[in-house]
Amino acid sequence: MALLLPPSFFLFMPFVVFLLWGSVPDSVHGGNETDRLALLAFKAEITGDPLGILNFWNESIHFCQWVGVTCGRRHQRVTELILLDGKLSGPISPHIGNLSFLMRLRLQNNSLNHDIPQELGRLRRLKFMSLYNNLVTGEIPANISRCSNLISLEFTLNRLTGKIPTELGRLSKLQRLYIAKTNLTGGRLTNLKTFAVSVNRLVGTIPSSIFNLSSITEFDIAKNQIQGILPTNLGTSLSNLEFLGVAGNLLTGSIPSSISNATNLYNLGVNTNNFTGKMPSLDKLRNLQRLVASYNHLGTGEADDLSFLSPLINATNLEWLELADNGFGGVFPEVITNFSIGLSYVNLYDNMMNGSIPRGIVNLVNLQLFAIGNNYLTGNIPADFGKLQNLKLLLLGGNRFSGDIPSSFGNLSLLLTLDLSGNDLHGSIPSSLSKWKMLLELTLAKNSLSGTIPKQVASLSSLITLDLSHNNLTGVVPVEIGVLKNLETLNVSNNILVGNIPSALGSCVKLASLNLNSNKFWGVLPSTLSELRGLEELDISMNDFSGKIPDYLESFIFLKKLNISFNDFEGAVPKQGIFTIAAAISIEGNKKLCGGIPDLQLRSCQSKGFPRKKFAQVVKVLLPSSFGLVCLFVMMYFVHLRWFKKRTEVPSFNFFGHSFAKLSYGSLVKATNGFSPTNLIGMGSFGSVYKGILDLDHGEKLVAVKVLNLQFRGAAKSFIAECKALRSIRHRNLVNVITACSSVDYKGDDFKALVYEFMVNGSLEEWLHPNEKEDDAHNKSQSLNLLQRLNIAFDVASALFYLHHHCLEPIVHCDLKPSNVLLDDDMVGHVGDFGLARFLVDRTRISSANQSSSIGLRGSSGYAAPEYGMGNQVSTTGDMYSFGILLLEMVTGKRPTDTMFTGSLTLHNFVEMAMAEQVANIVDPTLFQQVVMGEASSSNSSQNQSPASFHEVQECLTSILKVGIACSKELPRDRPDIKETVTQLHVIKKTILGVGVHGRMRARIAA
Repeated sequence: MALLLPPSFFLFMPFVVFLLWGSVPDSVHGGNETDRLALLAFKAEITGDPLGILNFWNESIHFCQWVGVTCGRRHQRVTELILLDGKLSGPISPHIGNLSFLMRLRLQNNSLNHDIPQELGRLRRLKFMSLYNNLVTGEIPANISRCSNLISLEFTLNRLTGKIPTELGRLSKLQRLYIAKTNLTGGRLTNLKTFAVSVNRLVGTIPSSIFNLSSITEFDIAKNQIQGILPTNLGTSLSNLEFLGVAGNLLTGSIPSSISNATNLYNLGVNTNNFTGKMPSLDKLRNLQRLVASYNHLGTGEADDLSFLSPLINATNLEWLELADNGFGGVFPEVITNFSIGLSYVNLYDNMMNGSIPRGIVNLVNLQLFAIGNNYLTGNIPADFGKLQNLKLLLLGGNRFSGDIPSSFGNLSLLLTLDLSGNDLHGSIPSSLSKWKMLLELTLAKNSLSGTIPKQVASLSSLITLDLSHNNLTGVVPVEIGVLKNLETLNVSNNILVGNIPSALGSCVKLASLNLNSNKFWGVLPSTLSELRGLEELDISMNDFSGKIPDYLESFIFLKKLNISFNDFEGAVPKQGIFTIAAAISIEGNKKLCGGIPDLQLRSCQSKGFPRKKFAQVVKVLLPSSFGLVCLFVMMYFVHLRWFKKRTEVPSFNFFGHSFAKLSYGSLVKATNGFSPTNLIGMGSFGSVYKGILDLDHGEKLVAVKVLNLQFRGAAKSFIAECKALRSIRHRNLVNVITACSSVDYKGDDFKALVYEFMVNGSLEEWLHPNEKEDDAHNKSQSLNLLQRLNIAFDVASALFYLHHHCLEPIVHCDLKPSNVLLDDDMVGHVGDFGLARFLVDRTRISSANQSSSIGLRGSSGYAAPEYGMGNQVSTTGDMYSFGILLLEMVTGKRPTDTMFTGSLTLHNFVEMAMAEQVANIVDPTLFQQVVMGEASSSNSSQNQSPASFHEVQECLTSILKVGIACSKELPRDRPDIKETVTQLHVIKKTILGVGVHGRMRARIAA
C-alpha cells in the first residue's frame, strides 16, 4: 500500500533533517571525524618531538583545541595547521590531504623529512603552504598545481631535487614562490611577484621564460652557481622590479643598460660575479637605496668610468654605495659629496682612481664606512675629517696621501678600524687619538711617521690589532702597553725603538703575533713574556737582545714561527716544543749559541761541570749535619700543622705571596655601609657578597666583600679551602683576592670574609639571562655577541688550564657555573669562588673518577658532573663536565636547570639531538640577530652578507657546541683534557676573526 504524504511534508523536510543532524554528536559527523583521524595520523608519523608539542593532542580535549590547530566556527573543520619551530622529525603524513577545509599549512623550522606527499594536491582551499627549513627530499609534486587558490608557496632550505613542475604555471593566484636546491625550469606563473631562491646550490642558467613574468617585484637568486648573462631587456621585461639580487654567482657579460627602466628599483645587487665593461646609466633609478657591484671586472681604467654616478644625486634615499674590487678609473667622483645625507656606506676600495679626497666629503655626516684604500689617491687628508663622527671604519691605506694625520681624527669616537698604511704620511702620531674607546684595529704601517709612540695610543684597551711598523718612530715602548688585554697582533718592526721590552707586555695574554724586528731593543727577554702562551708568531730579530733563550718558549704550544736571528743570545738552544722543528725557527747571527737539535748544525755545548770526586767529598762532610737540620725542620713543620688545625682563623696574611694589611671587622662594616642591603650584589652557598669602598694605605679601592655565613654547615671549611686555593694561584683569568678577614663581630661571634677586586660588569649569569631582573634588563640592554662569548669561554678555559696543569698541585674548582665567572671592565672573564676547590696531591688521580669518596655532590645542580652524585672522587674531568655545560648554556641561552629539561632530557642531550638537524633552532637567537641579521636588516639583501654570514656563523656555533658536547659526556673517560679544549677554542676563534678586510667591515657595522 502506497503511503501518501501531504506536499507540506516535503516543504519542511530539509528543516527536519537539519534538526536531526544537529542532534547527532560531533564524533559521528563524517567531516569532523575525518579531520580528527587525519591529525592523529599526522601525529603517528612523527618520530621525534623533543619539545613534547604533540603530547597535547589527546582525547581529553576537542581536536580543534589542540596546539597548532584552528577550526572554522561554523563547521568545526580544520582551517589552519601551524606547527612552527617545534623540532618535529619524521615524514609528513599523506592523511593531511584529507583536511579538505585547510587554508594555511605552515610547518617551517622543523626537521620533517621524506618526500612531499602527493595527497597535498587535494587541498583545493589551500592559500598558504610553507615547509621552509626542513629536511624534505624528492621532487615537488606536480599535482600541487591543483591547489588553485595558492597565494604563497615556500620550500626554501630543504633537500629537494629535480625540477619545478611546469604544471605550477596553472597557479594563477600565486604571488610568492620560494624554492631551494632545484634545477629551475620555466612556467606560466603570470601573477608571481616574488622569485627568491638565494643561498642554495643551483647550477646552470636562468630560464629565459622567467624574465617574461612582468609581475615580479623581487628577483633574488644570490649565492648560487648560476652561469650565463643577464638579458639585455631585463629592465624592460621586468619593469615592476623593486629588488634585484644576483650576487655570488658566475654570471658574465655586461650589466644591461635597460636596468634604468625598472624605475621602482630600490636594491641593485650584482656583486661577486664576473661582469665586465662599464656600468650603464642609472638616471631613472630615483628610488635606489643600495647599489652593490663589488668584486667584478667592471670599469676600464678610463677617466669616465664613474660618470654613471652623477644622476644618483636624484636618488634621495641612497644609503649604500659599494663598487670595491673592480677596475674603475678616473678622478675620485666629487659628485659623491652631494649625495643623500643618509648615505652611510661608501666602498670604492681597490680600484684605479686618482685625484684627492674632496673637502665636501665631510658633509656626509652619517657615513659609517668610508673605504677608498688601494687606489692612486694623493694630497692631504682633509683637516676637518673629524666631523664624520658616525664613522666606524675608515680605510685609506694603499694610496699616496701625504702630510700629517689630522688631529681631528680624535673626534671619531665610534671608530672601530683605522687603516692609513702604505701612504707617505709624516709627523707624529696625534695624542688626541686617546678618545677612541671602541677601536679594534689601528694600522699606520709603511709611512714616514716620527716621534715616540704616544702612551695614549698604548692605552686603547679595546685594540685587537696595532701595527706601527715601517716608520721612523723612536723612544721606548710605553709601559701602558700592558693595558691592551685584548691585543692579538702587535707589530712595531722596522723603526728606531730602543730599550728593554717592558715587562708589562706579559699582560697582553691574547697576543698571537708579536713582531719587534729591526729596531734597537736590548737586554734579556722578561720572564713575564711566559704568560703569552697563545703566541703563534714571534719575531725579535735584528736587535741587541742578550742572555739565554728563555725556556718558557718551549711550552708555547701554538707557536709556529720563531725568529730570534741577529741578536746576542748565548748558551744552549732548547730542544723541546718549536725548537724540534728546524724549519720553524731562525737563529742565525747569534754566535754564542750552541747545542739544539742536530739539524741546526750548531757547536756542542761544553759544560765545565763539578768534579765528581769533589762532589762526593762534600756530600760526606755535609750529610751528617744536614740530616739533623732536616729532621728539626720536619718536626717544626708538623708542630705548625697541629697548631694550625686547632685554629679557625685564616692563614697568615702574607700567604698570597705578598704582604697584606690585616683588616678588622669594623673596617669592612665601614666599607660596605654596615653591610647595607643596597650594597648586596649576590648570595652564594655559604654567604653573601657586598660591594664596598675600602680605605687602604695607597687610597680607596672598590672591592667585593664575601661574608661567610658560619651558621651554614661547611661554611668555615669552605673559607679555609678558598684561602688555601687562593694563596697558591695567580692568573689573569682568576678573580684577584686583595686580603681576608678572620675576626669577631660586635656581638663577639666569629666573622670571616674574603675581599676581592670588584668586577664592574658583574657575572656571566647576569649577561646570559639579563631579563630576569629589572635592573639587569635595564643595564644590559644588549646581550653578548658571538665573539664576546667565545672570548669569555676562552678565558674560562685558560683559567682551568692553569689550575689543572700549571699549579704546584693541580686544583679542581668543583663549582664552575656562570655566576662564578665575573667580567671586568674589558669584558675579560675571571673565574671565582673557590669554596669547594680541592687539591690533587697525587697527579695520577687527575683523570680518575672511579675512586669512592664520601664527599657527596660537589658543585651546583645541573653543572656538577654526574659521577659526583655517586660519591666518586673529584677530578679535573669533573671540571670539564661543568665547563661543557657552561659552554652549551652560553650558546643556547638555556640553563641546564630549565623546566624543559625533565626525565632523560638534559641540556647535553637537547643539543646533541639537534646537531644533526638544525643548529639555528637551538642557539640563542640574539647571536644571529647581532652577527648576521643586523647586517641583513640594514641592507635588506642576502647577497651582501657580512663575512660572518648566516651559514658561516652557524658553522662556528656548531663547532663550539661540539666542544661543549664533548666536554659534557656522561662518562669521565670520554671527556677531553682542558689542553685539547683550549686548542679547539683557539682554532674556532681564529676562524671567526680570519675573514679578511672587507668582510670584517660589514661584520663590525652590523655589530
